Amino acid sequence: MAGITSSFAPTGKQIALTFDACGGPGNNGIDQALIDLLIAEHVPATLFLNKRWVDADPVRVRLLAANPLFELANHGVAHKPLSVTGRTAYRIAGTASPMEAAEEMWANHERLTELAGHPPRFFRPGTAHYDDIAVTIVNELGATPLGFTINADFGATASATQVRHAMNTAQPGDITLAHMHRPNSGTATGMTSAIPALRANGLTFIHVPP
Repeated sequence: MAGITSSFAPTGKQIALTFDACGGPGNNGIDQALIDLLIAEHVPATLFLNKRWVDADPVRVRLLAANPLFELANHGVAHKPLSVTGRTAYRIAGTASPMEAAEEMWANHERLTELAGHPPRFFRPGTAHYDDIAVTIVNELGATPLGFTINADFGATASATQVRHAMNTAQPGDITLAHMHRPNSGTATGMTSAIPALRANGLTFIHVPP
């Protein structure tokens, strides 16, 4: 959809990794093995944090914000698809009006600004679904709507092998999506093998460019 950044123009063989923390019942954990891997391998990543996940443990959010490898981004308040008509995505009802769409973004924008000391550059709604009016709302509220080119772990349901295979398709300019709130998923193990393989193929990791 027009107005959503889903890839970027690389200056070399660069890709950008993003991870969502969706929050809510059963989803407020952290895949510490994944975070530790990114730190050990010096891999920058953009972390899309839902307000429920943020409020479950603000201390860990401050720690993530203090690490220059990680850029914090906005994953909404209640993990709703961003819509002005209530459109459903993946069986989750979306926001039902322009005001509700703005509220789904703005409260967490303010919360992340408070915790990180500066406003987040990017917003990605629950399920990464937007309609065209919602995209305009995000832009008007001062953030860039971000999508992705590679869905690496299918909402943290993929096996480690599936994660590795998805990541191994990455090409320069890709933005990958995976999840960081389910420590028992295959994401960390899959990334453990995928990151060295991507580097062996000459790819490097950067934050999503402006």
